[in-house]
Amino acid sequence: MASEGAVPWRDALVKNPTLNLLANLTLREVKGQYKKSVLGRLWSLLNPLANIAVYSLVFGILVRAEPPVGTNSGLKSFALWVACGIIPWGFLATGTSIGRGALTDNAGLLTKVYFPRFVLPTSSIFALASTFVTELAALTLFMGLAGGSPRVLLRLPVLVPVLLLNVAFVLGLSLLLSIGMVYFGDIQHIWGIFLQLWLYASGIVLPLSYVQQAQDKFHFPFVAIFQLNPGFQFVEAYRNVLYDFAVPPLQRWLIMLAWAIVALGIGALVFRKFSARIVEEL
Repeated sequence: MASEGAVPWRDALVKNPTLNLLANLTLREVKGQYKKSVLGRLWSLLNPLANIAVYSLVFGILVRAEPPVGTNSGLKSFALWVACGIIPWGFLATGTSIGRGALTDNAGLLTKVYFPRFVLPTSSIFALASTFVTELAALTLFMGLAGGSPRVLLRLPVLVPVLLLNVAFVLGLSLLLSIGMVYFGDIQHIWGIFLQLWLYASGIVLPLSYVQQAQDKFHFPFVAIFQLNPGFQFVEAYRNVLYDFAVPPLQRWLIMLAWAIVALGIGALVFRKFSARIVEEL
C-alpha cells in the first residue's frame, strides 16, 4: 500500500536511476541556460523578436511579400505570420545544434563516469523544450490579442500533440547527430550550412503561394518538396493553430507522425549501435 502523501512520479524517479539522472540533468540544463544573465529568460523572447524584425523588414517591406489571411482569425500581418514560423523553427534549429554536441561537449564526464549515454542529448532537448513552451505561451497570448478574439485559446489543446511530435522529431535527429559528431567532426559545419538552406526550404519567410509561382515558372515540383519537408509541416501546424485559429489538416498530422517515428526510430537505433564505443572515439 502506498505511503500517505506519496507522489507517484517522484517514487518512479527514486526507483529508476536513469529517469532520476535524466530529470536532474534536465533541471540542470534549465537552470544553466541563462545563468548570470541580467535579463534571464527574456533572452528567449528577445532573440526571436530580433529575427522577426529583420525578416519582416527584408521580406515584408522590401520584398513586399503578401502573407496569407488567417482562416478563422482574419489576420493579415507579415510580422505575425513570420513570428509563428520563426519561433517553432528556432526550437528545431537550436535543438538539433545543441543535441549535436551533447556527447562531444561532455567528453570529460563521459570518460570518468559510466551512465546511459542517451540522457545527455535527451536532457538537452527536454530543457530546450521547456523554454520553447514559454515562447509559445507568450506568442499565443500576443496572437489572441492581435486577432481580437479568444478563439485561439480553444485551439491550445491541439498544440500539445504537435509539440510532442516536434520534440520526438528533434530528439531523433539529435541522437543521430550526436553520434555523428563523435565519429565525424565535420558534421558541425555541414549541419550549420544545411540549417540555412533548410530554413528557406521550410516556408519560414515566404508563403507557399510564392513557391507555387516558382513552380509554375520553372516547371519544377517545388510544392511537392515543401509538402514532404518535415520542417515545413511542423511550422505550418503551429501556424494553423496560432495564426489561423484552426486545427491542422489530417494529412499534416500523418506526415508529422511519420517523420517523428522515422527520426526517433533511426536515431535510437544508430545511437544504441554506436554508443558503446563513444569513449574510445572521444
